[in-house]
Amino acid sequence: MKFDYNHSTKNHELQRLICKTCFFIAFVLTSTYYGFAQTSDSSPSEIEMIGSEKARVTGLKYISVHVLELEKTLKLYREILGFKMADAEVLHGPGLEGMLVMKLKADDLTIGLSLTAPEFIDTIGPIGNTNHNHFMLKVNDIAPIGDMLKEEGYELENENYARDKYTFFVGPNGEIIGLSGWD
Repeated sequence: MKFDYNHSTKNHELQRLICKTCFFIAFVLTSTYYGFAQTSDSSPSEIEMIGSEKARVTGLKYISVHVLELEKTLKLYREILGFKMADAEVLHGPGLEGMLVMKLKADDLTIGLSLTAPEFIDTIGPIGNTNHNHFMLKVNDIAPIGDMLKEEGYELENENYARDKYTFFVGPNGEIIGLSGWD
């Protein structure tokens, strides 16, 4: 039996080329389909803004974390993760009196670390203590989103969300979600 090494190598290279081409075509088709699915405007429950732009989330405004161990928390966020202290303020008002909020920044992300004054540690509002452990989403038009949340049975902390451009609600997993129309 005579073995033609050059013919076998050429066949193997041709098979590899065909396989790579098929993989590339499948990748392109899958990517195109995925991109189309992500940009499709045919959602069953559209919320329309004035004009023709859909009301939607446009980004993450900030994350708020209730601090239980200040020293460890600052070491993690500042020394290990590289956040910089941007601002700190003591809040005042019902359920907020004496709360210290430290705002840490890393590029365009802000994390609010909040410490409640001991005499207010058990203060909980109607949505849960929204100054602790929540995330705030930026939205381009809060009114239609708030209206739709209410229609779906969600309780909104701020009933004047259209005027004030913010509110909080509890998601289906117990997560506290804030919505902000502020830039």
